[in-house]
Amino acid sequence: MKKAIISQSLLICPSCQHKTLETMPDNTCQWFYECVHCHTVLKPKAGDCCVFCSYGTIPCPSMQNK
Repeated sequence: MKKAIISQSLLICPSCQHKTLETMPDNTCQWFYECVHCHTVLKPKAGDCCVFCSYGTIPCPSMQNK
Protein backbone atom coordinates (compact mmCIF):
# COMPACT_ATOMS: atom_id res chain seq x y z
CA MET A 1 0.00 0.00 0.00
CA LYS A 2 1.39 3.38 -1.03
CA LYS A 3 1.71 6.15 1.55
CA ALA A 4 -0.47 9.23 1.02
CA ILE A 5 1.44 12.30 -0.14
CA ILE A 6 0.91 15.52 1.79
CA SER A 7 0.59 18.35 -0.73
CA GLN A 8 0.82 21.40 1.53
CA SER A 9 3.69 22.67 3.63
CA LEU A 10 4.12 25.67 5.90
CA LEU A 11 7.08 27.67 4.55
CA ILE A 12 8.95 29.67 7.19
CA CYS A 13 11.10 32.53 5.91
CA PRO A 14 14.56 32.44 7.53
CA SER A 15 14.84 36.24 7.26
CA CYS A 16 11.60 37.43 8.86
CA GLN A 17 10.06 34.17 10.21
CA HIS A 18 6.83 34.82 8.26
CA LYS A 19 4.83 31.60 7.76
CA THR A 20 2.83 30.85 4.63
CA LEU A 21 0.87 27.69 3.82
CA GLU A 22 1.74 26.70 0.24
CA THR A 23 0.73 23.88 -2.09
CA MET A 24 3.78 22.02 -3.36
CA PRO A 25 4.13 21.05 -7.01
CA ASP A 26 3.75 17.30 -7.33
CA ASN A 27 5.90 16.80 -10.43
CA THR A 28 8.90 19.09 -9.90
CA CYS A 29 11.06 20.68 -7.22
CA GLN A 30 10.61 24.38 -6.50
CA TRP A 31 14.02 26.05 -6.46
CA PHE A 32 12.95 29.62 -5.69
CA TYR A 33 10.28 31.23 -3.54
CA GLU A 34 9.79 34.92 -2.76
CA CYS A 35 8.58 35.62 0.77
CA VAL A 36 5.29 37.49 0.59
CA HIS A 37 6.20 39.52 3.68
CA CYS A 38 9.84 40.65 3.28
CA HIS A 39 10.41 39.68 -0.39
CA THR A 40 13.54 37.65 0.35
CA VAL A 41 14.08 35.08 -2.40
CA LEU A 42 14.53 31.68 -0.79
CA LYS A 43 16.79 29.10 -2.42
CA PRO A 44 17.39 25.52 -1.25
CA LYS A 45 20.13 24.94 1.31
CA ALA A 46 23.13 22.90 0.16
CA GLY A 47 22.11 19.27 -0.21
CA ASP A 48 18.35 19.96 -0.37
CA CYS A 49 16.37 19.57 -3.58
CA CYS A 50 13.95 22.47 -3.08
CA VAL A 51 12.77 25.30 -0.82
CA PHE A 52 10.15 23.05 0.80
CA CYS A 53 12.83 20.61 1.97
CA SER A 54 14.89 23.52 3.34
CA TYR A 55 12.26 25.82 4.86
CA GLY A 56 9.00 23.86 4.97
CA THR A 57 7.36 21.81 7.69
CA ILE A 58 6.76 18.96 5.21
CA PRO A 59 9.32 17.81 2.62
CA CYS A 60 8.39 17.93 -1.06
CA PRO A 61 6.40 15.08 -2.68
CA SER A 62 9.49 13.57 -4.35
CA MET A 63 11.23 13.27 -0.97
CA GLN A 64 8.05 11.91 0.66
CA ASN A 65 8.06 9.13 -1.98
CA LYS A 66 11.56 7.99 -0.98
